[in-house]
Amino acid sequence: MERRYIHCDADKCTGCRICELVCSASKEGRFHQELSRIRVAQPTPTIVTSIACRFCENAPCIAVCPKDALSMSGETNTLKLDKARCTGCGWCIEACDFGAIMLDRSTKSVVMCDLCLALPEPRCVEICPKKALSLSTSEAVAQKARDRVATTSKKCIV
Repeated sequence: MERRYIHCDADKCTGCRICELVCSASKEGRFHQELSRIRVAQPTPTIVTSIACRFCENAPCIAVCPKDALSMSGETNTLKLDKARCTGCGWCIEACDFGAIMLDRSTKSVVMCDLCLALPEPRCVEICPKKALSLSTSEAVAQKARDRVATTSKKCIV
């Protein structure tokens, strides 16, 4: 299976945080943004985007886990957590380049996106009012960026 993740088109994202709420409701049965597996971030005053696990091929979070609580599913290419092994040390949180792993303080265990594999598509993608979220691959996202640059370059030349 191809490695897919939730991609956010920052040009469409308004920062409404509905993705966070629907995620926590779907996964935890309550609206609690700290328990969401997706996060809304505002890296600059004019850019708002959502961040979820990218399921990295050589995931640093797996490499640093001292309890071997994290692994990559060969079938789905998603991160798996063995909650019985997780101590909530936070090493994986620190190792994640995307800030996509969070600590559930009530269980002292980490949480991350699992793409809602039991559903036809992730709930956040389904419910996003601006359709800013999509299930994508790194190559598809890179191609879209190349196309955008090519289009912008043509406009500048004319």
